[in-house]
Amino acid sequence: MEGENRSPRITHLSWGRIEVEGAAAPYKDVKLFPGGSRQWDWSETGTDHSNGIQPADVEELLEHGATVVVLSRGMYERLSVPGETLDLLADRGITVHVLQTEKAVEVYNDLAVRERVGGLFHTTC
Repeated sequence: MEGENRSPRITHLSWGRIEVEGAAAPYKDVKLFPGGSRQWDWSETGTDHSNGIQPADVEELLEHGATVVVLSRGMYERLSVPGETLDLLADRGITVHVLQTEKAVEVYNDLAVRERVGGLFHTTC
């Protein structure tokens, strides 16, 4: 994977902070996709801990060309992932990994060297 089609790697994770190669500043929560990253603003799609990661959150990753997706549930796995979101990914033939944030970072970074991976990372609870 080279150039702008490559998914950026995560270079640091701690409580409330995630750093991504190529990003000017750290994020609290982040959307990662082939070619870039941006702040994950939950208010854009109605995401919260109980509603969970919304289909619109993952749609953006797919629009950027992700063929595999990593969803982090938070450090204490308090962020839910509703069936509608998983169904959308399954219907599109997208492999999805739903993991605790630290494990999600490991899987994402491993995939980023060989896949067009997208990810949603929540760095607190």
